[in-house]
Amino acid sequence: MDAAMMETSLSIPMPPAVGNSSNALSSGNCRGRPDGLLSTMEDSTDITHGCGNASDSEEDRCSDSDFGTSKLGTKEYWEDAYQRELETFKDIGDVGEIWFGEESMSRVLRWMDKAKIPENAAILDIGTGNGTFLVELAKSGYKNLTGIDYSPASVELARNVLQAVDVSDVTVKEMDFLNCQGELKGFDVCIDKGTFDAISLNPDNTKEGKKLYLEALKVALKDKGFFAITSCNWTKEQLLERFSEGFEFVQELPTPSFQFGGKTGNSVAAVIFKRVH
Repeated sequence: MDAAMMETSLSIPMPPAVGNSSNALSSGNCRGRPDGLLSTMEDSTDITHGCGNASDSEEDRCSDSDFGTSKLGTKEYWEDAYQRELETFKDIGDVGEIWFGEESMSRVLRWMDKAKIPENAAILDIGTGNGTFLVELAKSGYKNLTGIDYSPASVELARNVLQAVDVSDVTVKEMDFLNCQGELKGFDVCIDKGTFDAISLNPDNTKEGKKLYLEALKVALKDKGFFAITSCNWTKEQLLERFSEGFEFVQELPTPSFQFGGKTGNSVAAVIFKRVH
């Protein structure tokens, strides 16, 4: 599916942009507007993903504690947010905000098309939110789709959104990816669009959360299965380091860039990995 098709493919009205904030990247506030650009980028003075520099050198890479925790990393925050969006959807049919904007879905779908991911591939949407990515995957012809989220309100919202656009045969489960006890396995493609970011911001033992995420991902993916991650808190280099064990770098997807202080940065990082044993 090309970008022009993607811009008009969602039949459910999209919300306005969220407000600007100069520290949005480092706080994890990455919710996007429909044009695919972070609504915070015009006024942001931070050109890295949660870090204070743009260097790619080993010694300058961010540690686990280089950016602070946030309420965006808590289950309570997301349950409240999706409960509000669920009520809004029932009232006026608005699905709520799309994390990183529609272009974040378009670029992954374009990669899937070029990579010739078969229509019957088992695909897992990790942290499905309002389910809009599942809608777009289904509209693109993919038939074996599963979405999970630890928020009950998210799951109800996603099911309502899917039903509203007559998308059936999609599995949506209430499940914490970090505590799925091996229940998720055998997937050809796993997609993350902001979930690892949220886990990285959790005030309660974020280091353990990132470790559990990696372990769950290894179990969920088949050997040579693909992992597509979009992040606004981690650079490509940091993601390569984070997922170096058990994964092989495939490619970086192009994302919006900007210049500040003579340096060039990206609003998000989108990276494809392959599971290897």
